[in-house]
Amino acid sequence: MSAVWELLALSSSLLVVVLAQGGKYSREANEAATAGSPKRQEAGEFRVVKLNQIWEKAQRLHLSAVKLAELHSDLKIQEKDELSWKKLKAEGLDEDGEKQAKLRRNLHVIMTKYGMNGKKDAQLVDTNHIKDGTESDVLDDPRLEKLWSKAKTSGKFSDQELDKLWREFKHHKEKIHEYNILLETVSRTEEIHKNMINPTEEDQFKEEILHGKHTELKDKMRSINQGFDRLRKISHQGYDTASEFEEPRVIDLWDMAKSANFTEKELESFREELKHFEAKIEKHHHYQKQLEISHQKLKHVEGTGDKDHLSRNKEKYIMLEEKTKELGYKVKKHLQDLSSRLSRGLQHNEL
Repeated sequence: MSAVWELLALSSSLLVVVLAQGGKYSREANEAATAGSPKRQEAGEFRVVKLNQIWEKAQRLHLSAVKLAELHSDLKIQEKDELSWKKLKAEGLDEDGEKQAKLRRNLHVIMTKYGMNGKKDAQLVDTNHIKDGTESDVLDDPRLEKLWSKAKTSGKFSDQELDKLWREFKHHKEKIHEYNILLETVSRTEEIHKNMINPTEEDQFKEEILHGKHTELKDKMRSINQGFDRLRKISHQGYDTASEFEEPRVIDLWDMAKSANFTEKELESFREELKHFEAKIEKHHHYQKQLEISHQKLKHVEGTGDKDHLSRNKEKYIMLEEKTKELGYKVKKHLQDLSSRLSRGLQHNEL
């Protein structure tokens, strides 16, 4: 294995999981949900061993019920991609190791997103509009902080609109976070490649693959710039009542779709698909809110010592947790499919 790909392997191995106490209710809920299912208990939550290890350790972190459900959805998508890659590898269809490298990058993003890469400051603050407002979170960007402060004091937004705007700010923060992770990975890989004294033909081929990563970085930066321009416009002018979409991820996809090489028919088809996607996201948000409320009730009831009441609340919590996981997976899978479809349209623009 060349030094370039050794680095990628090393970056994966350095994802050290920080152990902590917590996740009590989610752990109990998962144990209860899998009761009576010996195969599930024996095999674990996932079919990939390392994903099981991540999931088990994550339940000991100070993550809310909603965050754990989100992590579960991310790991389910990762599992699907890992299993697909294993099949490709067995058929000899990933000779250059590009798909494997992408899997490592994706896992790195997940680990960093949930504060499991060994860096204390890497975890995204586990509060959002689902809980008790927005004041307990930070945006980690002076420009965003300034825009948000202006929007809050402008008097142009209702409480519901501020809640919606905060989701857009948080989404933008996460996009920047993911971009920085990818940029760091690619930059380190390129640095090692440039320092090679006698690169082989294989290394030269892999250099071409690395150049392809710049296209991915460019797409992400374009999305970030478009997103910031949108936030700046909304913060100063307020929301346009004629706006077609409300969910940040959908708005991003639609803005990029309009600049892709789609025919009118393809663009209209994409628009309809985005409407379905937004409805799915709204349903997911509803269950996230209900799960958080259920979690708070469960903590309260536990203190009363009422076993019957506790049992009923646990049953409801387990049902909401499983439904939230299921919808979270569907949302992320749908987003993955739409992003791939959009990426193909954008690539055609550059040919």
